[in-house]
Amino acid sequence: MNRGVLAVYADSVDPENPLTGLVVGERPEPLPREGWVDVEVRAAALNHHDLWSLRGVGLPADRLPMTLGCDCAGIDPEGNPVVVHAVIASEGWSGDETLDPRRTLLSELHQGALAERVTVPRANLVPKPPQLSFEQAACLPTAWLTAYRMLFVRGGVTPGQTILVQGSSGGVATALIRLAASAGVRVWATGRTEEKRALARALGAEAVFEPGARLPERVDAVMETTGAATWAHSLKALRPGGTVVISGATSGGAPAAELNRIFFLQLSVVGSTMGTREELKRLVRMLVQRGIEPEIGQVLPLSEARAGFEAMLAGRTSGKIVFTVG
Repeated sequence: MNRGVLAVYADSVDPENPLTGLVVGERPEPLPREGWVDVEVRAAALNHHDLWSLRGVGLPADRLPMTLGCDCAGIDPEGNPVVVHAVIASEGWSGDETLDPRRTLLSELHQGALAERVTVPRANLVPKPPQLSFEQAACLPTAWLTAYRMLFVRGGVTPGQTILVQGSSGGVATALIRLAASAGVRVWATGRTEEKRALARALGAEAVFEPGARLPERVDAVMETTGAATWAHSLKALRPGGTVVISGATSGGAPAAELNRIFFLQLSVVGSTMGTREELKRLVRMLVQRGIEPEIGQVLPLSEARAGFEAMLAGRTSGKIVFTVG
């Protein structure tokens, strides 16, 4: 009998204490499937999605144990370096994968990427360029792809505009700042501590503010991932006709709608989820062409993954948390 693979998985879920069910240990080898391939993981990145899974959001008990993780980069069966696109479309779906009502992410229905090996559809593999390390490439499929789609696909942000990024140190926020600044967009950001605000400046933000602060002028678009804690500020920050793009609600998803402000100022409220494989390919090209390197706050071996989960749960992030394999 072959040994299994080292993996980080959810053995149980707990809405109040998510790390209770977190296990770092051996899992069975991935099972072969037609049209799917094994990828030898070299680096994998942590996302808030993994904490939500441990709380039971999108991961019912009958699917446990489940290997966590959406993001990884590694080696395909032919020996090619690849980045794995995390959105798994349903069989027979064509077009934008994010619009497939039956789509899933790795670690929801199929075993995830925080492991020595992961099995994914061959169509989900994107070539990794030599200019990006495996650690950098592993940051892209969720946080950076989410930021790319928020800005340039759903938000329609263009050079010369001004945007506000709510937050300054998490994976999506750091990606938003870097991508927008590199595209000629004036970026403002908020941060809870001077350390986080300093990071935003270093990444390219022209100005940074405390959460909820009055801005010098209203902005064209707000990039919103926080939800209830920042929603009112996001709407007040917009110029008439402006757009708020939402890709998450880490502080809670039920803020006051403020419909009067939205219709009177003709504001647009736009949802955005992940991105397509083609958008991931364009994102990779953009990073290479502009010489952009994803901000990595912490690198740990996969065997020490719990420390990374603890840091994310406590809000001690300054860029992506990445786990290395081998």
